[in-house]
Amino acid sequence: MANASAARPQPPRQERIRCPKLSLAVYCEVAAHLRQVEGVQAELIPQQAQQFDYERSQTLGLRLTYSAELDGESKQRAEAILAYYARHYGPWQRRSLDAESD
Repeated sequence: MANASAARPQPPRQERIRCPKLSLAVYCEVAAHLRQVEGVQAELIPQQAQQFDYERSQTLGLRLTYSAELDGESKQRAEAILAYYARHYGPWQRRSLDAESD
């Protein structure tokens, strides 16, 4: 008898990325580029602050979801997009969301 857990599909992997001083427009641009990669979903995480602060981004970051079927080429393409923006705007703060529940 085959191992039942081996046949079970893997859940998608999620992470939150942010760059504190990145503008909302640039976050939208990053999300648009990442959505072009097959197997990657990107959505804005709304800012929770009660008061507007011009020095802070108007979003908390991006929630990235990587399909369990994401191939190595697509993963490399997504990482290349993130690296491009990191070179221009500063490093990403990355946190896995896999252990969290919504």
